[in-house]
Amino acid sequence: MMKKHLIFIGIVSLILSCATNPFTGKKNLNFVSNSELFPTAFQQYGAFLKENKVISGTLDAKSVETVGMKIKNAAERYLKANGNPHYLDDYQWEYKLVESKDVNAWCMPGGKIVVYSGILPITKDEAGLATVMGHEVSHALANHGAQRMSAAQLQQLGAVGVAVATSGKTEQTQAIIQQAYGLGSQVGVMLPFSRSHESEADQIGLTLMAIAGYNPDQAVFFWERMSAKAGGQAPPEFMSTHPSDATRIANIRKLIPEAKAEAAKFGVVFK
Repeated sequence: MMKKHLIFIGIVSLILSCATNPFTGKKNLNFVSNSELFPTAFQQYGAFLKENKVISGTLDAKSVETVGMKIKNAAERYLKANGNPHYLDDYQWEYKLVESKDVNAWCMPGGKIVVYSGILPITKDEAGLATVMGHEVSHALANHGAQRMSAAQLQQLGAVGVAVATSGKTEQTQAIIQQAYGLGSQVGVMLPFSRSHESEADQIGLTLMAIAGYNPDQAVFFWERMSAKAGGQAPPEFMSTHPSDATRIANIRKLIPEAKAEAAKFGVVFK
């Protein structure tokens, strides 16, 4: 009886843990609240910055800051217009350029962003940066990290333990975020998201960069440069879980009209 009772509680907990994301319109399983996730993410972000060289005061660093602010403002405008003005209340935005040859960028939950200097020759300008940063911010806005952590909890505890997973989580959060993000002994080594998450981030990111005033057509040119960088070899980490280059770029082309249409609602019109 006890086992059946736990399974019933687990099923109810699963249902109650599903919430509709305002960016995707989808219901997603999420056991991890922002009040648990964000402090740990902020701590990990701070540890990363202490262990790596942050570039400041340069034109590139200022560009990262400028684009980051515009993407943030675009997200706020979109959410307010769609009836979610308080969605970002707990975010503590930061945008840092870090010296590294790696062709990569990432955003921790709560708006903590890192752009590696190794990706700048490919971004080339603010529109390229907006493509990258809009994409990475979208992972956070769509709660992809929390979803991955929730999946990790399920894997660890099993179906019968779902009820346990939804209570007393605070003690587990530190270990699970390290597992879910690939942090811990290798601070800042972010694990790739799934292809479905990556595709969602592409779609949301295009909309954000368009509302921010950056022509989403430029995203195609960025990904073409990224594809050329790969040169038929193993792709950079930033694009390692995406579909093939041709398929990916074709999908982005299909999404651009929708992004422009969303931007037009905010008075941002592209030719």
